[in-house]
Amino acid sequence: MKSATDITGPLKLAITLTTAFAGGGIFMLLGLPVPWLLGPMIATLIGSNLGKRYYSWPGPLRNTGMIIVGYTIGLSLTAPALKEMAGELPSMLLMTGLLLLFCAGIAVIVSKISGMNYKTILLGSIPGGLTQMIVLAEESDDVNLTVVTVIQVVRLMMIIIGVPLLIFSPLFGHGSGVGAAAPAGVEVTAGWPDLFPNILIYGIACILCAVAGQKVRFPTAYLLGPALITAILQISGLAGPALPALLLNAAQLMIGVFVGLLLDPRKLNKKLLTLSLAIGSGIVLIGGAYLLSLIFAYIDAVSLSTAMLSLAPGGMDQMSLIAHEVGADLPTVAGYQLFRTFFIFFAVPPLFKLIFRRKKKQAAATG
Repeated sequence: MKSATDITGPLKLAITLTTAFAGGGIFMLLGLPVPWLLGPMIATLIGSNLGKRYYSWPGPLRNTGMIIVGYTIGLSLTAPALKEMAGELPSMLLMTGLLLLFCAGIAVIVSKISGMNYKTILLGSIPGGLTQMIVLAEESDDVNLTVVTVIQVVRLMMIIIGVPLLIFSPLFGHGSGVGAAAPAGVEVTAGWPDLFPNILIYGIACILCAVAGQKVRFPTAYLLGPALITAILQISGLAGPALPALLLNAAQLMIGVFVGLLLDPRKLNKKLLTLSLAIGSGIVLIGGAYLLSLIFAYIDAVSLSTAMLSLAPGGMDQMSLIAHEVGADLPTVAGYQLFRTFFIFFAVPPLFKLIFRRKKKQAAATG
């Protein structure tokens, strides 16, 4: 009888895939948010911690998922979306800056209460998207990936569940704005025949840019490289086909499994305290977004629903779908969500490096 150490790579991969599919299927049946990301992540997290040597997930599979997600992000950068962003740029910059400062303040408080590394708490608190922040945390030094992921996952689930309940509550009056046609890029699924032949050009370009970005140490290269080249090609006139739902789900699974196998609950000190602080900071973050939306609605004369969905620290796709249901201004919501995503992509990594490099030098000088 073979021991766990004798299990071959293909068998480990089969066990990992089976666990991931089971997790995703259970999450779908329960109607939980982002089932093919969180389901495989949690299932493989549990399975690998029960028998670590039975599980494996090659890096190239994770990278493939990242390229697919990057491509879908790039599809959102259409001419109408860019025009909307250009007209609202000062307001977008102000509101995004205030939201990030609010997150940084929350991270300071949580870090002091928990005694955890501020850099770890900050990465967990910034609303840059679960996948993006986890990848950034993975590439950063002195960061506890497990803590970052726990805080991000708790925040994501609270946003996806809490914001719709808040928007549909009497507090918002079910939205008072006038519905608009969905901006290009919000409709993200299509049939397989619609992919060809343009997907071949996009596929090659995305892979080349992802690899090149990694070579020059571009932040989250397998995500940003494809996103940028997709946007450039699309604006140049080459239509980018939307991806079938199956491919999008597969990409989430590839990333979710990779993250699940990276997590180690034994590295999560003060488990109850960490979860409590994650929930508390999530509530405070939603409250802060609501207060900022009041300011935004007053300054730009938009409906409160439009303002809240534009600033809510969730994904553009979920927020846009809710905007459609309540009759909010879809282009405004999509534009603000897209701006914040790319602002965090480009501004946060170099800013982090600058701030923490200075802190490191100061600590060395006083040490």
